[in-house]
Amino acid sequence: MKIHNRNKSVKTLVAICAMAVCAMTFHSCEQFELDEVPGRANLAVEPYNSIDELELAVNGIFGKLNKAAWMTTFYVNGWAGDDMTTHRESNKADFREYDQRNVAATNGRSATNWAGVYAMVKAANTVIINSEGVDFPSDAARQKELLGQTYFLRGLMFYHLARVHGRIVLPLDLEIDFERELATQEEVYQQIESDMLTAETMLPAKTNVGASDPNSGSARAILARLYLDWAGYPVKDASKYAMAAASAKQVMNNAGTHGFALVPDMATLYTVEGRFNTESIFTIAYCASCGLPNRKNGKLGLPSDYATQGWQETFAEIRYFEDMPEGPRKDATYHTQIPLDGPLPGPADPDQESRATSDVAGAVSFLPWTSFVDQAQPVFRKIVGPFEEGTFSGFQSDRNDYYMRYAELLLIYAEASGEAGTAGADAWQALNDVRNRAGLADVSAADGTIQDLAYLERKWELAGEYLRYNDLVRKEQVEAALGGTARDPRVSINTLTDQPITKETNAIIGSTAPSNYFAPRPQPEVDRNPNLAN
Repeated sequence: MKIHNRNKSVKTLVAICAMAVCAMTFHSCEQFELDEVPGRANLAVEPYNSIDELELAVNGIFGKLNKAAWMTTFYVNGWAGDDMTTHRESNKADFREYDQRNVAATNGRSATNWAGVYAMVKAANTVIINSEGVDFPSDAARQKELLGQTYFLRGLMFYHLARVHGRIVLPLDLEIDFERELATQEEVYQQIESDMLTAETMLPAKTNVGASDPNSGSARAILARLYLDWAGYPVKDASKYAMAAASAKQVMNNAGTHGFALVPDMATLYTVEGRFNTESIFTIAYCASCGLPNRKNGKLGLPSDYATQGWQETFAEIRYFEDMPEGPRKDATYHTQIPLDGPLPGPADPDQESRATSDVAGAVSFLPWTSFVDQAQPVFRKIVGPFEEGTFSGFQSDRNDYYMRYAELLLIYAEASGEAGTAGADAWQALNDVRNRAGLADVSAADGTIQDLAYLERKWELAGEYLRYNDLVRKEQVEAALGGTARDPRVSINTLTDQPITKETNAIIGSTAPSNYFAPRPQPEVDRNPNLAN
């Protein structure tokens, strides 16, 4: 999905759909998902006749990305990390399975995510195959960019699914084949690498800040992340650390050309107004008024104590929250209290301290997280949004998903350089640039190795962004983060009951060993293709 204007192709789409509700700034409309040009057989091998046909087909891939990613199903693996948890009961069973490291092959979120990702892959394959031998000389640059976007999205989706399930299938054609063999982990990484390298050569160096289009720097940045994973579990190819560092450095050296930079105030990233910015390396964008809302924020991250009844899907882990260094980054990551509609009535016992506090004007009451009655855990500001924003009490908004931020790239460079033994002053500077924005002092070799410090910094910088578990896997730190008593928080006191909060709500019941790092492939897919057996 895109945010910049594409009048010609979108007008064509509107004419075909006869729907005026499709936003002219987006790839697709909610009512239509286009694998290719309307009127053709699905997955047909039929060369495109015009640049408009190609553009409509690529629009369809972005539309499928939006529909796959607009709910938290797309990021279900994120609940496996030690930064977030879900409600202990309610209808959150699929999230709890990841939260408790006890994912069943019948997990519905896994199945939906698998299907959505492969729908994108098939649409991308259609574009690539139908473009073979086709040239539009008067639109050569646009044709090249559209194909670059297609390779980028296909590689990204293979990567997205591999981080959940490890070994996956790699369909590169249009055959309806239920007997595909699982690729090895090495083969999966090689295919992602191939797609991203191809995309890099075809994408422009820069796109508008107000757009979600990937550029060549986006592809190279994803490669840096890929190489960092490749160097860790399960492949453990340490030679890839140098490649991760080199890829990250290449993007950093050309950051101005690509339009990448840290934003001064991290809190602005997680607002509607600030959703398009220089820190985005690749963004999934949304438009609620166009029928393409982001449905992962607002009340989904609020407790039931909230006046409009929060949906309690995502909570912050207490220990993680309490361990995070204080400062503007922590303030941008969490809410420690939530606003209520008007002041709460006083407690029945006049000697008991009120569980709510009022602002100076007395018009708004705030409830601290330690007084949440149903489930006392902090709230992610990154997910629910700021108080003053209208999205706080709803669950549909224009807020974007940052699939990758420039801050992460800087930390990849610092960590990978340290692991490769090449860390110089620029690597330390990259690490300290992220720390300084967080209100933290510089660190140096006197404080530890740069790779360990950068890995720790990722923990705090990326909290609540559905990425933490991937770091635990590649570093084989799942047991250290989740096993034994590691997940138990420090003792906090519930200000309503004066009783200590000493236990997490969703205890780990599955294995934290490497054999259980990846989620099983969905049972419906295994039933169709026994080669996928877990």
